[in-house]
Amino acid sequence: MKDNGAEKKEDAEAKVEGNKGTEQEDESAELKDRLLRLAAEFDNYKKRTMKEVDAAKALGKAELARKLLPVLDEFGLAMEAIEARGDIDKGMALVFSNFADALKKEGLREIDAKGAADPYRHEVILTKGSDKKEGEILEVIRKGYEMNGIMLRPASVIVSKGTVQDEDKKV
Repeated sequence: MKDNGAEKKEDAEAKVEGNKGTEQEDESAELKDRLLRLAAEFDNYKKRTMKEVDAAKALGKAELARKLLPVLDEFGLAMEAIEARGDIDKGMALVFSNFADALKKEGLREIDAKGAADPYRHEVILTKGSDKKEGEILEVIRKGYEMNGIMLRPASVIVSKGTVQDEDKKV
């Protein structure tokens, strides 16, 4: 019987040893899973932070461009006055061109002011009767700009309120 008891004791010890191995494997797998999750969370954090930094840079550039828009407008008006007189000053034209190109390289884009007025992109200053459809842009008073998808300033426009015939039909 001693042999039988000794065998039972050895079997019990083997089971305990086997359970320890399984527990260690489970713990190891759990730690590995936690490590992978932590690495993925850190990677996502880095990506999110980079996006936030890029967005902050874009907003900073847009704010600078917004402050420079009046200068761009004044250069444009000066160019129109020079062209109207007939003697174009090449230096002034070059400065204007270089200034506008520098802003364009940073993402500045003029808002298209043709066709129908868009309330998200155009500020209607005045409506006039004309032979064009109602809501169609007749004239641009002040150019609008956006930078890298950020609206800096809507275009100020005059739009058609329709023809006199259209107004008679409404009555």
